[in-house]
Amino acid sequence: MRVRRSSPPPALLLALTVAVLSPVATPAAAAPEGQLTIAVHVSLAPTWFDPAETPGVITPFLTLYALHDALAKPMPGNAWAPSLAESWTASKDGLTYEFVLRKGVKFHNGDPLGAEDVKFSFERYKGAGASTLKARVAAVEIVDPLRVRFRFKQPWPDFMTFYATPATGAAWIVPKKYTERVGEEGFKKAPVGAGPYRFVSFNPGVELVVEAYEGFWRKTPAVKRLVFRSVPDESTRLAMLKRAEADIAYSIRGPNAEEVKRT
Repeated sequence: MRVRRSSPPPALLLALTVAVLSPVATPAAAAPEGQLTIAVHVSLAPTWFDPAETPGVITPFLTLYALHDALAKPMPGNAWAPSLAESWTASKDGLTYEFVLRKGVKFHNGDPLGAEDVKFSFERYKGAGASTLKARVAAVEIVDPLRVRFRFKQPWPDFMTFYATPATGAAWIVPKKYTERVGEEGFKKAPVGAGPYRFVSFNPGVELVVEAYEGFWRKTPAVKRLVFRSVPDESTRLAMLKRAEADIAYSIRGPNAEEVKRT
């Protein structure tokens, strides 16, 4: 599969990312197969593997959507699609949001998802929206193992816009026990999430390799292996696309984009 595209605006880049990384329905007996190589226009940073350090721009969501999952996140047709949270409610006074977590979800290392992971992920978050979120959230309370409550200092009707969108990336959840055991730097070297793909290897400046996680709660991914290859030079990305060395090439612009259209 080759996807030929000129430089997309941020919203379109997110849409393409979601389309590529969202598992599709497959027959029950079907197993993931094949490899998809994605030539990206930037050098992948290890901080992109950790939701706590999301910078509030679109590009890192290439890896976040693969490795991790969120309480709610943008999906086709839904700006706040229920994911690790199956539902949530806001109090009438606007001072709390309560999330009900999905039962039976496990991280890539087998740890079960629970309210402690949600609280832990919020408290360690230091990304682009940290100052706003932590100035407005008074507490994150564990109601029971699968229920967590966010309590605000004052009513905050736009909470989900900040919490559960690419504006912050704060709703993405990591396993508390594993992260505490390996530490911040250890997590970046071997990230564990609850997304459709699990970490295999990372060669700085070269490529990130991930493989389908067959225990993903939503649907088993159809493609077994994804390779994100860092190719900063646009002409090289174009050449890879032509030679079928890449299935998808990001950010092809100007004359190169016109050439893609002609072929």
